Amino acid sequence: MIELDPAFAALLPADVDAFDYIMQLEGEVYRSVANRRTLRFELGGKRYFLKAHYGVGWREIFKNLTQLKLPVTGARNEWLAIQRLEQLGVATMKLVARGERGCNPATRESFVITEALENTQSLEDFCGDWEQQPPVSKAAIRLKRELIRRIATVSRIMHSNGINHRDYYICHFLLDVSADVLAAPPDSLRLSLIDLHRVQLRKKTPERWIVKDVGGLYFSSMRIGLTRRDIYRFMIEYRGKPLRATLAADARFWSRCRLRAYSLYHSFYHELPTAD
Repeated sequence: MIELDPAFAALLPADVDAFDYIMQLEGEVYRSVANRRTLRFELGGKRYFLKAHYGVGWREIFKNLTQLKLPVTGARNEWLAIQRLEQLGVATMKLVARGERGCNPATRESFVITEALENTQSLEDFCGDWEQQPPVSKAAIRLKRELIRRIATVSRIMHSNGINHRDYYICHFLLDVSADVLAAPPDSLRLSLIDLHRVQLRKKTPERWIVKDVGGLYFSSMRIGLTRRDIYRFMIEYRGKPLRATLAADARFWSRCRLRAYSLYHSFYHELPTAD
């Protein structure tokens, strides 16, 4: 099976097998392991990202199963996640090609190609100096609050529609910085969620996976100088309730998220955060 966007298909050589050609593409490699490559390449004057999977092998599948983990055996998971997020109105990568061949899950080859998100910056980098230089101007404070609102909204949409990310950190949100984001109207900002290859799709997301997502998000935000009020804003938007109501009704949930975040922080930095 192979599906190509017509505009992208027109860029491929006419006399080659499209699947083989794509799996052998070269470019700037971002990740390369035994069974997967992620690279950026250029075709027809445009940049794209390719994630090519070459089969994980039975050993990797059994290892994941014995650890009670669902193995990611190919690119299908990512393209299904992209399509689902698009249906829900969540900004993400634009899918231009996908393919899969082989029935054996251990040797199945697959790929996904998306347009490169140009002129973007991860929130980890964009917010990196906030701890030392907090936003103080009206425009900067408005931008910070809008970013918090957007992330909370995306989180609520995902988790209420059976989706959990599994690598849910602020580095996987890309902010379009092609224009002056401080001068732009808040509703014109484009914030895209990426790195979807481990996303899980269900009818309903179990709370433990939601806790892992929200805890991971909180952990990754602990060194960008967020205030208690900022955290409260996220909680209000995420739960869609007044602060007092969510603190009372969802106390156990927020406590679990906080514990998850602190555990990740201690594992990564070998210390506990100095402030909440």
